[in-house]
Amino acid sequence: MLTLTVTPRSAFGKGLRKPRLAGQLPVVIYGRKQEALSFFVDGKDFARIHKEAGESTVIDFKAPNASHDVLIYSVDYHPVSGEIIHADLYVVEKGKKVEVNVPLIYSGESPAVKSAGGVLVKVMHELPIEAKPADLPHDIEVDISTLTELDSQITVADLKLPAGVTAMVEADEVVVLISEAEEEPVEEEPIDLASIEVEKKGKKEEEEEATTTD
Repeated sequence: MLTLTVTPRSAFGKGLRKPRLAGQLPVVIYGRKQEALSFFVDGKDFARIHKEAGESTVIDFKAPNASHDVLIYSVDYHPVSGEIIHADLYVVEKGKKVEVNVPLIYSGESPAVKSAGGVLVKVMHELPIEAKPADLPHDIEVDISTLTELDSQITVADLKLPAGVTAMVEADEVVVLISEAEEEPVEEEPIDLASIEVEKKGKKEEEEEATTTD
């Protein structure tokens, strides 16, 4: 299990400027039976753990006088630099099921795309699930090699969920499908009215000249 070591936090508001410059990230933990508490964590450590854990993997949260199992609930980013500036962590109760959104990882190659010219349409990128903290998967694989025809699709019922994991959407919800590629419309060249007028004028002058000559 990934471990996040924190220190107590007493700075708030404008007082966070110096700790942030020193690489400290303010975080808050809370839960159904846990009052909200504020801490600091090393910003680089948190960024690494967030990349590995996402928001569906339980993390061992180690405070000076306590330890909790937590999930990364939400992360705030700086609007300009894109750096993480704050995070909320949710304390999970051991043995109690939780609901999270787990990323879908698409793997394989679809014969309908490769040979039939179909277009792969990913309808879902995350799947809402329910499971005990110990059973939470980091991600769920979607094998698109089963999509062999132009009308093929994969539904939630087709996914192979780990033991103890329940999808929180209807089984017939579409996860990914194959769509026929649309033919691009042929663009007609615009008619150049000016050239037509010039052409008519030239023809008329030629006819008048021929009449005069005769």
